[in-house]
Amino acid sequence: MAESDVLTTLKILIIGESGVGKSSLLLRFTDDTFDPEQAATIGVDFKVKTLTVDGNKTKLAIWDTAGQERFRTLTPSYYRGAQGVILVYDVCSKSSFSKLEVWLNELETFSTKHDLIKMLVGNKIDQARREVSKEDGLKFARKHQMLFIEASAKTKEGVQCAFEELVEKIIQTPGLWETDTKKGGVDFYKGGTQGGGACGGYCVIG
Repeated sequence: MAESDVLTTLKILIIGESGVGKSSLLLRFTDDTFDPEQAATIGVDFKVKTLTVDGNKTKLAIWDTAGQERFRTLTPSYYRGAQGVILVYDVCSKSSFSKLEVWLNELETFSTKHDLIKMLVGNKIDQARREVSKEDGLKFARKHQMLFIEASAKTKEGVQCAFEELVEKIIQTPGLWETDTKKGGVDFYKGGTQGGGACGGYCVIG
């Protein structure tokens, strides 16, 4: 694909507590693979994937904290310039859900684009021992004006949709990215404000 066909390049972050499945979500989306023995990586993992949403080709540079969260060593440069963030918790871990406020506070402190789009993802819905209800996730997302979806990196459910909805919302917010591209932004957006978008109403924003 020619570089000129790409509308813009977006920086997407994946944040959340260790063990919630951030790397698994990323690998499922970029490589369509799942490794149940996935080990925590020390350092920042980084993957690039091109995604077409509503006829717009966008290149995603996706940054995964990959283990650093346990040391709380994320630096401002990690957050700098990000247009979108996927905040992940484990639906089987109440503690990972309760830590979401801490991650949001860090995001507010270090992000340089304060209108960046946030997507809350409740991962591991394939497992039976749920500790966080879908209603609780939805309530938290509405409170903080976030998109929301439940997903499973293992079964693939909701994964593609989470990234597509996030990118769609970013493209609908041209001020987030039009200054970062030479193409001038919103005129290249062929879609419209579509209720529910790619998720058919599953993703919501408060």
